[in-house]
Amino acid sequence: MDTPPDEGIDLNEDIEVIELDDQLQDVADQLEDGLEDLGMEDGEDDGDDGDAAIGAQVRPDRDDAHIIFSKHTGPVYCVKIDPVTCSMGVSGGEDDKAFVWRLTDGEVLMQCSGHKDSVTCAAFSHDSIYVATGDMAGMVKVWKIDTKQEVWSFECSDLEWLEWHPESHILMVGTTEGDMWLWKIPGGSTKTFQGHGCASNVGKIMPDGKRACVGYEDGVVKIWDLKAASAVQTMSGHEAHEASVTSVDCHPDNVLVMTGSVDVTSKLINSNTGKAVVTFNCKIPEVDKDQENSVEAVGFSNIQPLAATGTLTGVLCIWDIPKQVARQQCKHEAGIVRLKWDSSLPLVYTCSLDGIVQLWDARSGKSEAQWVGHQAEILDFDISRDGAHLVTGSGDQTARLFSLQSPPPDR
Repeated sequence: MDTPPDEGIDLNEDIEVIELDDQLQDVADQLEDGLEDLGMEDGEDDGDDGDAAIGAQVRPDRDDAHIIFSKHTGPVYCVKIDPVTCSMGVSGGEDDKAFVWRLTDGEVLMQCSGHKDSVTCAAFSHDSIYVATGDMAGMVKVWKIDTKQEVWSFECSDLEWLEWHPESHILMVGTTEGDMWLWKIPGGSTKTFQGHGCASNVGKIMPDGKRACVGYEDGVVKIWDLKAASAVQTMSGHEAHEASVTSVDCHPDNVLVMTGSVDVTSKLINSNTGKAVVTFNCKIPEVDKDQENSVEAVGFSNIQPLAATGTLTGVLCIWDIPKQVARQQCKHEAGIVRLKWDSSLPLVYTCSLDGIVQLWDARSGKSEAQWVGHQAEILDFDISRDGAHLVTGSGDQTARLFSLQSPPPDR
């Protein structure tokens, strides 16, 4: 499994569209004949095709949460765990509030006040010294954790996303107008990145810390040079998605990026050339039927040449990057909102609109564990860097802490 991510892929080839539904039998044959060394087996279909509506009430038969944070008075849109001590969480919600709270007991350590619209973005800096919060109206605030004081703020146009630099106190955001801003915190030195007239939906700073990958409402994907504040690669026209980009991830190799879209495809893109290496078609007619669908989440495995996509119709697909084939399809009862790979094992965590977090084995396609307790859809989740905890935010106005060290009853 030491195969580099782009082995077996000719980066100069024309784009190949991989049809998920057309290749299922081929994938099954390959799993039997060619992937025994990886321990891959066909996944089992252990669920119905049911789909939970956004805002629908869920009534779980148990609550696996160790801590229930209930200080919010509206849906909780965003959650993050601090990366250094793994002892603090931050949550933001429709109530125009964000809280920093202790994971062990749910005690509020700091309230991030002053927002005038729903707080949809919140994140800790790489060293857990600062926490940034952003609301839908474009107010961005940064707070110093040890003093509990606001140290910087800025108001831009309506906010879409917020991202800290992986190694510096540099903050980047994208807006509905398509422009992006980058600031050095707390001094406030500013760079602006001019858009092309449509919303900058999602963005992620790449592992080298020198570039960012950004997806737009019109399906365009750009690679930006952060120092020059200029786009060095633009995927438009036939290279772009046919509809809005919803999600993006960057491979640790600093070359491949992955995007998901409302057009129900995911693209692997070479960030050095600006060319799409492959397009995965994530439509499954027998599942999708007449339901609205999109690719809501994408992610690369850090330890194996695998990637994952999650759709609004509830299908988690595990993709073999070198072979460009689907290895597993994992059916959910409701739409997938987010997915995250385990940092050291071939496992994928998903959260969905039925209020459930699940753990999937990428080798077998089987669900290994479920965590329940929310009474509405999960809107965001995060896993602590030490792998001990998982925090979720939900439409039921709570954030919940689940322990990953003590398995739920059905594991």
